Amino acid sequence: MRRHTIVDRLAGVGAVAVLAFTLAACGSSSGTTGTGTTPAAPTVLAAASLSNVFPKIDPAPDYSFGGSGALAVQIEQGAPADVFAAASAKQPAALLAKGLIEPPVKFATNRLVLIVPSDNPAHITSITDVTRPGVKLVICAASVPCGDYARTVFKNLGISSAAMANVVSNTTDVTQALGQVALGQADAGIVYITDAKAAGSKVQAIALPAAAKPGASDYIAIVKAGAHQSSAQAFVGEVMSARGQAILRAAGFGAP
Repeated sequence: MRRHTIVDRLAGVGAVAVLAFTLAACGSSSGTTGTGTTPAAPTVLAAASLSNVFPKIDPAPDYSFGGSGALAVQIEQGAPADVFAAASAKQPAALLAKGLIEPPVKFATNRLVLIVPSDNPAHITSITDVTRPGVKLVICAASVPCGDYARTVFKNLGISSAAMANVVSNTTDVTQALGQVALGQADAGIVYITDAKAAGSKVQAIALPAAAKPGASDYIAIVKAGAHQSSAQAFVGEVMSARGQAILRAAGFGAP
């Protein structure tokens, strides 16, 4: 029950945090300190689904992309990090409860889709087709947001048992799930629409029904122990800026 309470609070603190980040970004817009020295680039730990878009917003940070759950564990264990961006509210909420990050801000939305190889050898046309005997399905591990979301989709549609019985791989992040389907190692997979879009003609994307509730949300936060606080604030400001949001929209992300 406590976890859900913390998640629900994120939207409330988000508005205040956005204002703070925006003001900080404006104050750092020159890219220099009072002594004229350019601040060190921040270390950004971000969900794999952001690997194609964050460098377009700012190529300077030291990026580490991966599953949100694994990245959160790294922060808990003291790995160097200035900014954490997750594909779910769950991991930021847990870190916030432990006092490791500043209040997270919702910066984008996403949605899940079913993907198949470009030649679609299993002739899959809808999510219910993944329950057929013999279909090879790949999803992310349950500890990763894309895997948690996929399991929720199956539950919402009442196909959990049949769908999970066909899962041949639980990947560590969404890019691995995408890659296995694109290479024909699986008949279908569940990924974000942004990843399917980035893959181009390598896969076909099939929309999920509204009953699946395929929506997803992305959150960003400053890590309290980070060594580059001003640079971290500036980066979050870039993501929340009109330019950053336009780049996210172009990549297929929805508005926060």
